Amino acid sequence: MKSFGGKRVVVLGGAGFVGSHLCERLLDDGAASVVAVDNLITGNEQNLVTLKPRAGFEFVKADIVEGIPVKGPVDYVFNMASPASPIDYAELPLETLRVGSIGTENGLKLAEANKAVFLMASTSEVYGDPLVHPQREDYWGNVNPIGPRSVYDEAKRYAEAVTAAYGRSRGVQVRIVRIFNTYGPRMRLNDGRVVPAFVGQALKGEDFTVFGNGSQTRSFCYVKDLVDGLVRLMLSDETNPVNIGNPREMTIRQFAEAVRQAAGGGGKIIEKPLPKDDPKQRQPDITRARTLLGWEPKVPLEEGLRETIAWFREVAGRPHTP
Repeated sequence: MKSFGGKRVVVLGGAGFVGSHLCERLLDDGAASVVAVDNLITGNEQNLVTLKPRAGFEFVKADIVEGIPVKGPVDYVFNMASPASPIDYAELPLETLRVGSIGTENGLKLAEANKAVFLMASTSEVYGDPLVHPQREDYWGNVNPIGPRSVYDEAKRYAEAVTAAYGRSRGVQVRIVRIFNTYGPRMRLNDGRVVPAFVGQALKGEDFTVFGNGSQTRSFCYVKDLVDGLVRLMLSDETNPVNIGNPREMTIRQFAEAVRQAAGGGGKIIEKPLPKDDPKQRQPDITRARTLLGWEPKVPLEEGLRETIAWFREVAGRPHTP
């Protein structure tokens, strides 16, 4: 049975929200060496505080668009590197496009040179504002190629294309995961996504801000479950895209109420104009993940929210460090 035992693993974007949790899991699973590569443009070295003292962990500060300065043998490469929230890719449009294109190809070249397995962390955003519900991997999507969200959507679509091309034409062992909304400790409070936004508002006793009338739907997967899916996919032989997310669909208004209940606070719901190209529905069909990987989410939303809110409370109590 395949495992990470004794292997050397590179995690591009390893100081990010998901990347740092993945690094922990890989070390827990017996990886001999885990190298986190991150330029800290949206990642945070604070996410690595518990990792840095651990044997076998290494942090390399580098922009993967400029090259990946990792020497020596590599067995697995996880590409988690990209701005991932609307605020981030609105502020960093060209950086988002470059990391999805040039950065991804640099990761593929690293894998090719080392005969390593390469996993591309794609996103449910490749489905755009979907005309098919729930979203299956054989759905090609409904994406505006020049809209404000396109820098992220199209960067990920291109990243999937170049990953598949390296698999077909260069013989690189590739995996593609399409990640749906994920939440948990280490999210940035100001990153613009709905989980930290609602949690921050609840903890401050502020009103919840929803866009549109709040009837749009999302599905929320706890980060521990997501990382388990990433690990299972990497160790599988599956080369086609696989959705990883929680199929429990809820409206944004329902989610605000769930946060209110878990946090014990928060005001009324305030409506704001819906951003351009904001998806109306988002729900993964996880049949492939269940069938091929034996994976499905285990952490209930209520439990995951409790842990996430506890982490945000702790962070809010820490002294500010620049």
